[in-house]
Amino acid sequence: MNLGPAEARAFMQVFLPAYPPRDGRRLLFFPPAISLDAVHTTVAARPDIAVGAQNIYWQDSGAFTGEISAPLARGCGATFSLVGHSERRHIFGETDEETRRKCAAATRGGLTPMLCVGETLTEREKGETEAVVLRQLRAGFADLTPAQVSTSLVAYEPVWAIGTGKNATPADASAIHIVLRGALREIVGRATRGETTDVPILYGGSVNRGNVASLLAAPQVDGVLVGGASLDPAAWAAIVAT
Repeated sequence: MNLGPAEARAFMQVFLPAYPPRDGRRLLFFPPAISLDAVHTTVAARPDIAVGAQNIYWQDSGAFTGEISAPLARGCGATFSLVGHSERRHIFGETDEETRRKCAAATRGGLTPMLCVGETLTEREKGETEAVVLRQLRAGFADLTPAQVSTSLVAYEPVWAIGTGKNATPADASAIHIVLRGALREIVGRATRGETTDVPILYGGSVNRGNVASLLAAPQVDGVLVGGASLDPAAWAAIVAT
């Protein structure tokens, strides 16, 4: 809940000159809903940058005051949507059933879902991490076809490492990403890309300028999902240039 339209435009005016396009690099911005159009318009000339919604509702339209649908987000320039972000789950009580509906709504509305999964500290201490993330993954993608899953994204964000200054080690992240990769191979099968899946799996959880390089170097970590460290445009340019 940062950067309204005017602030978002000012942010991009600093960021874009500091970060020229790079081959093989994809950058996604998830601004507040009211700033989607402002960011989309600002990055229109940059095909390496896409815009996504932080959250969507599972109905396409109707009397759902305060919500934003996939078609509405799409109309503002979004091509992606976060689903099941840790704050949605643990502040607003979003359930696995709701993430299932939202992933389906995203694909139906022309958005690519980025399904977020992750365990709490209590679940981690009980040794339940793998069971939790696999349950969340399978539930979120339950209504998607294998082909639709194959074009989606996944983010592993351990709840205990978000906004706490703590973060999983690169080895911790790799271990869970390997588990998720195995499950994705089972879900996708031979749908569109042979025997393996190219679904990107990102790590999120107190990612910053000091740890991003080691996280990106870890096996099976395809990218990062960054929160607070992305709010300063110059510092953010340095992080994404890693």
